[in-house]
Amino acid sequence: MQVGDKVLFGNYEWNVLDIQGDRALIVTEYIIDHRSYHDAYKEITWADCAMRQYLNGEFYDKFSENDKLRICPVTNKNSDNQWYGTKGGEDTQDCIFLLSMEEIVCQYFGDSSEKLYNPRKNQRYWFERKDHNNSRRIARLENNKEQVWWWWTRTPGRVGVKAVYIHGDGNIGIQGNNILKGNVADGKCTGGVRPALWLKL
Repeated sequence: MQVGDKVLFGNYEWNVLDIQGDRALIVTEYIIDHRSYHDAYKEITWADCAMRQYLNGEFYDKFSENDKLRICPVTNKNSDNQWYGTKGGEDTQDCIFLLSMEEIVCQYFGDSSEKLYNPRKNQRYWFERKDHNNSRRIARLENNKEQVWWWWTRTPGRVGVKAVYIHGDGNIGIQGNNILKGNVADGKCTGGVRPALWLKL
């Protein structure tokens, strides 16, 4: 197994982002679900949000017992929002999680750290639409692979009722979308979910 490979695990196709010793960090190739970040419109961090409860509960339980033995629990650092200083909350012990903005922007989808740590004077809501790494962050729906969609990170947005997301064109919505973002059709959030985990090799 090498970084950049695609692997099948459980019922999903995953991308290999990193390998450290006897384990690999993988993220789903496609957006596998649409969910709200939290189930109430209130200030929240990754540690206490409904998304984390779902991924480490209902979603985790979909794996077979043998597969569960290969999922490595990890301690995740939950950084503050780099532009707004919104608190990321306490460290968490996770089996399955969302990637952070830093991981997406600086490590695993190309290095755009210069834009993260040095925003222009009037830059408030978005990274550069012409950032050369945007195309690497674009994700498509598992049940409609022709359609791109936006997807959540675990990093807080401008305030505690928002979370950073990756736009359909791969740009970073650093201000964030509402954790219970509604739409006309169903009143529920339509944010994409791309779970990540560390897999024992």
